[in-house]
Amino acid sequence: MKKALGNIMKIVMPLLLGGAILYWMYRGLDFSKAEHLLLHEMNWTWMLLSFPFGILAQMFRGWRWKQTLEPTGEHPRTSTSIHSVFLSYAASLVIPRIGEFTRCAVLKRYDGVSFSKALGTVVTERAIDTLVVLLMTALTLFLQMSVFGTFFEKTGTSIDSILHKFTATGYLVTAVCDVAALFLLFILLRRLSIYDRVKATLGGIWQGVVSLKDVRRKWLFTFFTLGIWASYFLHYYLTFFCFDFTADLGISCALVTFIVGSMAVIVPTPNGAGPWHFAVKTMLILYGVADEQALYFVLIVHSIQTLLVILLGIYAWMALNFSGVRRYGGTGVRE
Repeated sequence: MKKALGNIMKIVMPLLLGGAILYWMYRGLDFSKAEHLLLHEMNWTWMLLSFPFGILAQMFRGWRWKQTLEPTGEHPRTSTSIHSVFLSYAASLVIPRIGEFTRCAVLKRYDGVSFSKALGTVVTERAIDTLVVLLMTALTLFLQMSVFGTFFEKTGTSIDSILHKFTATGYLVTAVCDVAALFLLFILLRRLSIYDRVKATLGGIWQGVVSLKDVRRKWLFTFFTLGIWASYFLHYYLTFFCFDFTADLGISCALVTFIVGSMAVIVPTPNGAGPWHFAVKTMLILYGVADEQALYFVLIVHSIQTLLVILLGIYAWMALNFSGVRRYGGTGVRE
């Protein structure tokens, strides 16, 4: 009973957290204006041009994952690797962070890949991606120091005045996001401690983690990694040109808000709903976008990109069922 209640809370709490932040942000917003902007004023050409990069980012991840699995002796089909990634992102919309386990389970189900080895390589991937985000953050801060200085000088804005603009609710939302991130870290550490008790599983995970040193064509692994994040950025950046109030902000603003948004999705809510909206909207305001326009931007962009994730998940589910379980010499899936 206690375990079932805990599992329910893991699902309900992220939904409540994301829903509470979204309600606080969009309370009193005129959604009819958002609808008019979406249907009559938004430049859909740029939104459609952003879609291939959103798809390509996940495909790069699938290709990279297949390459990472090779040193462990696992060789899933390329299509299965990609479809499992598509499905993992869609699954995370229902239960945050379940995607990592979902794609490992998909490879186990359809191509007989060891679940523990697959999970180990996912841990490796996350470590690499975290390093990339940290490097991007450091580079962005370094490049944008002068930009922020000029902005504050021209507008007469200081850090103190920015902080004064935050309401008590704003501070509360930021604090809740921080606590949620710490709670997620605690849950992940507890899960790892469970795996520590199972020697065979731990061995598989460790083999997946250390597999990176044995990856062939490391230049290709690097290319896939850079391709993932370049595609994610372009998927986001091109949406700036969909709206008159963001089209002229420039790539620097896009990079800063992209980094901030990437950090915000660490908070365990479906696809970062709530924390991502709050973080990106706040940064857009610092770049001179009106509060209401910033709200429209994050609402429309996040909703459409989430819809793309759902469609890719549906496509992956259909494709996996169509391709079926991999056979090995007519004996069935290996154990």
